[in-house]
Amino acid sequence: MQVQYLTNEQGQRTAVLLDVNEYRRLVGEKSIDPELLMDMSQSELEALANSRLAPDAQARLDELLNEQQQHPLSQEETEEMDRLLAQIDQLTILKTRARYTLAQSQPR
Repeated sequence: MQVQYLTNEQGQRTAVLLDVNEYRRLVGEKSIDPELLMDMSQSELEALANSRLAPDAQARLDELLNEQQQHPLSQEETEEMDRLLAQIDQLTILKTRARYTLAQSQPR
């Protein structure tokens, strides 16, 4: 373990510099989970966890899904439906990460 000291003008040690990994080991800090949404407040996380696709986008998706059951969709309609489904997938991932972040912040 390499340790460096900072000193004041009188030569007294005033601080210690450690490698960040050594510091984490010493203090028992868990490595930061990349799935955590660290830059959001609790209220923002709760809002995200409870969010939904915009009503007009959801209505359009429902319309396309119903049309698909009646007849084949045009290429443009299929692409639009795929984009909306991809948005839902991304929103689901973000909502899950928000819930996970909230769960990790709760005292154990």
